[in-house]
Amino acid sequence: MLSATTLAARPEFTVTTVNCRSDHTHFCAPEVRDDHRLVLVRRGRFRRQANGELVDLDRTVGYIGAPSEEEGFSHPAGGDLCTAVTIEPDLVEGAVNPRAVYVDARIELAHRRMLTAAAGGDIDYAVIEELVRLVALAAGRPVPLPRPADRVLVTAAREAIINGAPESAGLRSLAVLLKVSPYRLSRVFSQHMGVPVTRYRNRIRVGQALDRIADGDTGLADLAAHLGFADQAHLTRTVREHLGHTPTALQRLLTPPPPPSR
Repeated sequence: MLSATTLAARPEFTVTTVNCRSDHTHFCAPEVRDDHRLVLVRRGRFRRQANGELVDLDRTVGYIGAPSEEEGFSHPAGGDLCTAVTIEPDLVEGAVNPRAVYVDARIELAHRRMLTAAAGGDIDYAVIEELVRLVALAAGRPVPLPRPADRVLVTAAREAIINGAPESAGLRSLAVLLKVSPYRLSRVFSQHMGVPVTRYRNRIRVGQALDRIADGDTGLADLAAHLGFADQAHLTRTVREHLGHTPTALQRLLTPPPPPSR
């Protein structure tokens, strides 16, 4: 079952929340869209097959779709929640080519800021400004597509880190879990995600920090301990490195603006 809620819309773009409750390992019948779109996962994971290429999608990998692509989806892990942005290419500079996108922490923050702007209701300025920034960032972070055997390894590593498997606390224990050497895991992951395993793990922790901050959590020392940082200063350094903002600054950035006066 698929449901969609439009958050903001103008003739040149739409921002939609898509909630999919499907639970099937097989791919649905292929369909063809007629728009340019950026799809980012907010919760869950699923698979997309387009033009003969298979991509595993979660909150760290999204995709840009283009008109005339034939695409199918499977949901082996259950349902998911996504943001789908359709956009006319002339809103942004440069090409918006179809590709898988590595969603680093800066893209996730831009995504959240766009959703915050949509909640504020200023569609013609705030939403468009955040939307074009988000699409431009995403267009610059393509994910190379790995060989099938490497894709399975990288996907398993991502899943273990995202789910907080105890073995993901260290590279060696993660490699043991995946039955490969630490060298192979590090090399294949870096090659096909464009970032080292260490940075990816920190990106996940920064995303979890964003979740808590967006929910109003102000206890940074407790947050640091919960996410496995050495202390609050370690949390602050890591968040600033990935996002260019401290946790305190993010609390201000992710606070919805007051509704516009009438």
